[in-house]
Amino acid sequence: MLYEALTHCSAIVDSGAAASYERLEFLGDRVLGLVIADMLLDAFPGEPEGDIARRFTALTRRDALLAIARKIELGRYLVLGSGEDAGRESPAVLADAMEAVIAALYRDAGLESARAFITTHWRAMMKAAPHPPQDAKTRLQEWAQARALALPDYVEMAREGPQHAPRFAIEVRVGPVRASGSGDSKREAEQAAAATAFARLKEGAP
Repeated sequence: MLYEALTHCSAIVDSGAAASYERLEFLGDRVLGLVIADMLLDAFPGEPEGDIARRFTALTRRDALLAIARKIELGRYLVLGSGEDAGRESPAVLADAMEAVIAALYRDAGLESARAFITTHWRAMMKAAPHPPQDAKTRLQEWAQARALALPDYVEMAREGPQHAPRFAIEVRVGPVRASGSGDSKREAEQAAAATAFARLKEGAP
């Protein structure tokens, strides 16, 4: 299973692999979610569900997966098609392969092995946030709701770069403000746009 978890779709023809990591990625997402949810309930017994949910989102999103993938140098071991070496540094490829590796651990060695891997690599990230995170999109939405305004509207303005490493540009519109942001995923670009908009609103910009 591990070889499949490390195989990008571009390598199927070149290497003769039976499958890429895409199906395992689906399973790995669920295994990671289960283990992180369990860890959070043990680590923060006094926190309400809403706070736990924000912590969960931060620990299971692409940024967290990418951080761990880079920490263990996962890109070195990816099986890529010819001419696809750039994929070793692609945030999307690394995050997806990280989920697939978790799934491979689960299927080959069981839940406890997958749990041990996740606990080892995610524990420090969990402990580094003493307070529940509140992302820019949430802050901007709460600002709009407090003023009885329509919820922020996020619009994709551009998408550039190769398919395995796209770059998104997003504009957010809320109240009197429009602001833009960019990132390696739509979510990242939306967060950047929301952060810019919220900063302008705090400064009293029209």
